[in-house]
Amino acid sequence: MPVVTFTTDFGTRDGYVGAMKGVVLQVAPDAVIVDITHEIPPFDVAAGAFALAQAASHFPAGTIHVAVVDPGVGGDRADLVLEAGGSYFVGPDNGLLSLAARGPRVAHRIEAPGFRREPVSPTFHGRDVFAPTAGRLAAGATAREAGSTLLSIVDLAAPDEPRDRPDELRATVIHVDRFGNLVLNVSAERWSPGRFTLRVKKGEALEVAAGATYGDVASGDLVVYAGSAGFLELGVREGSAARRLGCARGDTLTFEAQT
Repeated sequence: MPVVTFTTDFGTRDGYVGAMKGVVLQVAPDAVIVDITHEIPPFDVAAGAFALAQAASHFPAGTIHVAVVDPGVGGDRADLVLEAGGSYFVGPDNGLLSLAARGPRVAHRIEAPGFRREPVSPTFHGRDVFAPTAGRLAAGATAREAGSTLLSIVDLAAPDEPRDRPDELRATVIHVDRFGNLVLNVSAERWSPGRFTLRVKKGEALEVAAGATYGDVASGDLVVYAGSAGFLELGVREGSAARRLGCARGDTLTFEAQT
């Protein structure tokens, strides 16, 4: 049975998510529908892209991933279906799909009448464009049938490379999760244990230990660790590092090794 996932900023108090699922099931009643998340902060394309990339690689080949975080809905951005890694990614061409659909990929516009409901609401392409496309794919259609090929798509700008010196690492926050953990643009493989002096954007110097998990420090203490997404993360045991440090996505942190 085909698997269709949804990632949106719609929340669950309204009927938007239910409407999209209903459209998919009208076309592909045997589809298995999985919610990745509907709690992306409104209009936050980068957060949606990160959440989709975190989850998509764990689904079987052939999964159809629908993502809708679309502040430009009804504008001139393209409606996309991407083929990448043996799966499909359906959503707006605003960078939302670019982190998950890595490697060789083929992009098609969603143009064919059978892939769009009529009339298409200018404010709800999730229901009227992306959900019907997902349904058609789940029912056996090919991405090529959706429309013409696009030679390029919008990619999210990659964060600056971390500055790494023998005694110092300067990293950028690329995501803040719901617990307030700070995900950094540093591969977990580049990290080694120790104790560090952490300098944040306001210039404060704080002591932080490297650990394997939150339990390696006392309640309320900072800890830096290799996160489950493969990036270095900074957290506070039973607390929020984002709140503690006043940090958000895009901020810079400097770790100085203690000798």
